[in-house]
Amino acid sequence: MTTRTYDRWVFDLDGTLVDVEPGYIHDVFGRVGDRLGRGFTAEQAETVWHGLGGPRNDRLASWGVDVEAFWKAFHAEENGTARAEATFLHDDAAVVGELTEPTVLVTHCQRHLTDPVLDVLDIRDWFDAVVCCTEEIGWKPDPRPVRMALREAGAESGNGVLVGDGPHDVGAAWNAGLDGAHVERHGHERRGLCVVGDHRLDRVDELVLS
Repeated sequence: MTTRTYDRWVFDLDGTLVDVEPGYIHDVFGRVGDRLGRGFTAEQAETVWHGLGGPRNDRLASWGVDVEAFWKAFHAEENGTARAEATFLHDDAAVVGELTEPTVLVTHCQRHLTDPVLDVLDIRDWFDAVVCCTEEIGWKPDPRPVRMALREAGAESGNGVLVGDGPHDVGAAWNAGLDGAHVERHGHERRGLCVVGDHRLDRVDELVLS
């Protein structure tokens, strides 16, 4: 591998390193809709899942969905094993496993969903620390989960970057004193906005191999 600019790395998980097959998304939203007594189109399901068009809660509210009831139903329908089996690693993310600098994962995906994905894809050993955001720990763009992961990895100082697929990832990077890199998996038109960061990427390996 070539010489890299950064001596510590932070990655988001979903939408950055991995994604799930569309069929799983539609199946989950179908069952969530059954619980709520309403339906979701395929476009709506993928919009919320991928965080397209702005904050998820704002999108849900604009469709007349009770946000609290939605997330309660959503979490009840998610199954770690099923999700892991439907999850795939982006081919350009494989280089993360070759990093020798401290490398950590900070994800909004909860522990009971994250662990099966890491195990099924056999990528747990890529990371020196894994932090799953919670109300107590904080949610990106709050820098606390980022700092926690770096502290656990013994990488509290040095030139670092956070790579993610959402504006909250770039915000967390800047709030934690890191560079922010945004990887766009869907295109700016589909996302409905342009995320500005220190790096704007189409592929993870564009930065890792630079």
